[in-house]
Formats: sequence, structure tokens, C-alpha cells
Amino acid sequence: YVMLLTLSPYTPRFRDRVSPPGVMIRPYLNGFTIAFNVSQPNTWQPYVDSMHHFLAAYDDKVQEEKNIECVPGQYFLQGGSDSEEKKACQFKRSLLQNCSGIEDPTFGYSRGQPCILLKMNRIIGYRPGAGVPVSVECKVQKGNESHLRSVDFYPGNGTFDLMYYPYYGKFTHVNYTSPLVAMHFTDVQKDYLVPIQCRLNGKGIINDLNSDRFLGRIIFTLSIGK
Repeated sequence: YVMLLTLSPYTPRFRDRVSPPGVMIRPYLNGFTIAFNVSQPNTWQPYVDSMHHFLAAYDDKVQEEKNIECVPGQYFLQGGSDSEEKKACQFKRSLLQNCSGIEDPTFGYSRGQPCILLKMNRIIGYRPGAGVPVSVECKVQKGNESHLRSVDFYPGNGTFDLMYYPYYGKFTHVNYTSPLVAMHFTDVQKDYLVPIQCRLNGKGIINDLNSDRFLGRIIFTLSIGK
């Protein structure tokens, strides 16, 4: 009990062995296979609904009310005590452009060009990229590389801006919303199972550990029928 009293509820005591971040995708409904037929809305509507639900916290008005505008390209370091509430930078869903669900409420699913969102797991105090933004790339994991002919990334060139880091923990960084990278698969081979690997690239990032498919990368399958 006495030892527990020495622990801080705000920051872990030992952070020297913290692994680089893992990643996760949205939508995530029934495992890591996203399968639908363009001509059958009931097959892709659940993915669309999941995306809208997830992005509700990123609505522009919500972000403007709760969070502040920050300076891009540099870490947002905040002083004060560990218990002091920290400010959070705005990440508006409009930054996701064609994958925001604003102009196209179906996120491309109705056209067979689905959007998938990638987010890094939160690690208290971690500064990814060592001063250089971490970027995302996607390619066919196994098989015919021509099955994935085009991917667009938002915002910008598919990077996680430094201003969203470091993360200070759920108790003090109460309005923090994780930055996202949207991957817009605009030209995927139809009527095939296309295994895709998307991974992070940056200094200090580990993305090739065979024993952990979520550390710095994620593997999922697209199956888009006509």
C-alpha cells in the first residue's frame, strides 16, 4: 500500500523501455477484412456508419470549441505540474478532405473507393519521429502489386504532424483527440482479396517485427465486389 502511494496517476514511473507505437484502423467491425459489394448498399453501410460515429469527436465545431490552434511542425510541449490540465491541438475532420465524410457521406464506399483511417496508439510522453513527422505508406503485402494501383493520403502527404505530441495522459489531456491519416484506396482490383500492409516510417519506428503485426504497421484485406 505504501509503495502504491508513491506512484503518480498522471505519468508512468518507468518509461525507458516503452515500445514504439502500434497502429489501428477504422472502420473496424469484423476483424481485418473489409469486404463489400458496391451495388449492395447494405454490405457497405455498416462501415460508413462506423466512420461517422468515430469521426463525431473530430467535427470542426467540436474541435473549435474544445481545442486550440497549434503551430504545425513542432512538438507542443507544455510545462506545469503533472496534475495541471493540458491543452489539446485541433484536429478537424475537414483535414481529411475526400475522406472526411463531409462532401461524400459514404467515404467512397458507394463508388468502390473506400477510405480507411489509421491512428497511432497513445503513449504518454512519446515524441514520434525524433523531430521529423512520421509518414505512412501502403502496399500489397503478398501477391500481385498491380492490384493496388493508387492510394491517396490525407492530410497532406500522409504524415502525423509533430504538434499533436507529446500526449500527457487521459487525466490531464482530457480533450485530446489522436491525429489521423486517411488512406483513400481509389484504384483497387475488384473481385479479388487484396492483402494490404500499411506501415509507419520514421526515426525510432519499428515496423518489421514478425512477432507483432500491429507494431508500426497493420495488415488488412480489401475485398471489393462490383
